[in-house]
Amino acid sequence: MFPRGIIYKSGYPFRGAITLEASLKTKIAYILARGVGAGLIGFAIISLLFTIGPAVKGEIQYDLGFKKAAYSEVDLVSADNISRVQKEAAGYGVGSYFSVVVPKIGASSDIVANVDAGDEKEYLSALENGVAHAKGTYFPGQGENIFLFSHSTDSPVNIARYNAVFYLLRKLETGDRIILFFADKKYEYEVTNKVITSPDDTSWLTSQGVGERLVLQTCDPPGTTWRRLLVVAKPVS
Repeated sequence: MFPRGIIYKSGYPFRGAITLEASLKTKIAYILARGVGAGLIGFAIISLLFTIGPAVKGEIQYDLGFKKAAYSEVDLVSADNISRVQKEAAGYGVGSYFSVVVPKIGASSDIVANVDAGDEKEYLSALENGVAHAKGTYFPGQGENIFLFSHSTDSPVNIARYNAVFYLLRKLETGDRIILFFADKKYEYEVTNKVITSPDDTSWLTSQGVGERLVLQTCDPPGTTWRRLLVVAKPVS
């Protein structure tokens, strides 16, 4: 890659040869530049894989049928109901104190209660430990609005760190089941519709006089902060 060799010069009345060789500084500069370039390319590839990795993995697992969780009924009249609910929750990998399970997409997470959706520091801290329950909204069985969210951010590190639980939320359709465990009780909901809205739309945080309603929110498209995807569900009778 360096200029080297002999350049011959012919012609009357002189004949001669000039030998070319790159200086040590030129060689060092070239090696450093090549190393930096290779490093930047490698970093870009790793960042891309780290960013889209969870989404691609989730999509592949879903398409192959690995993301679906086994659905089971619990006898709510049984005397040992609390024990059975605790065991069912444990089977999904969550606790029965407050958690969410979406069998169709294999999503399950404990829920951090009463998180201020307007305080970025607070909700990002909560999302490190699970899905967040919006402060000011209600809990299962209270007959009002229940709002759960899992935001993504524009940082590759944060995309993988905060948004993996609800990556496949858009796969849900009308009639799909969502399970909430709360205070050692199991609550089931059925998806009624999906809504795409702006990040500034806070109307879904209020009950709007519709009775008990479960709203799951994530960012859309996954890994961006452009819009919000809301999945709305009602209690199963």
